Amino acid sequence: MYNYLFKRIIDLLLGLIGFILALPFFITLTILLAIANNGHAYFTQERPGKDDKIFRLLKFRTMNNKCDEKGKLLSDRERLTRIGRFVRSTSLDELPQLVNVLKGDMSLIGPRPLLIKYLPLYTKTQARRHEVRPGITGWTQVNGRNSLSWEKKFELDVWYVDNLSFRLDMKILWLTIIKVFKREGINAADATTMNPFTGNNGKS
Repeated sequence: MYNYLFKRIIDLLLGLIGFILALPFFITLTILLAIANNGHAYFTQERPGKDDKIFRLLKFRTMNNKCDEKGKLLSDRERLTRIGRFVRSTSLDELPQLVNVLKGDMSLIGPRPLLIKYLPLYTKTQARRHEVRPGITGWTQVNGRNSLSWEKKFELDVWYVDNLSFRLDMKILWLTIIKVFKREGINAADATTMNPFTGNNGKS
C-alpha cells in the first residue's frame, strides 16, 4: 500500500515544500550558472525510469562546452566551472530534480536513474532496480555512493526494492541530510564523473 499510494503522496507534499523552500537557491544558482555557462544554467538528459520508461532528467549544469582548437570538447575536469565545482560538491546540482519528482518521473527516494546505454548491460537481477521510480537519493547513496563498485551499487538498489517501506525511506532521507552537510560520498573537488558501467562479463 505504501509503495502504490502513500509514497507518491509523500513525494508530492515534500517535493512541493522542498521546491518552495529551495526557490531562492534555484533563482540564485540559475543566474550564476547561466553567467558561467554562456546562458545555459540547466542540463537535461534522457534517463530510464520505472519500468524502463524514458524521461528527461533535469540538473544544474556544472560544466561548460569549451572545445580545443580542433572543435573537440575539453575533458570534464577542464570544463568544470568554479561555481559548478561548488554546486556539485554540495549536491545542489540535484535540486532541479524536484521538478521531476513533482511530475512523477522520479521519487525523492529510490535507485538513481542511470544512462540509457546501460539498460542492455544489466543482469536480470540488476534490472529489478527499475521496478520502482528512480530517486534523488537512495539506499546506495547513503551507503558509500561513489566509493562502491557498480556490482555493489546494484546489489543495494535491488535490496531497496525488496525492502521498500516508509520507515526505510525516512531513514534514507535523514542519512542523506547528514551526508550532504558533511559532504560525504561526493566526488572529490578535482573529480568529475565516475567510471562508466561496462557490464558484468557474463554474470547472470
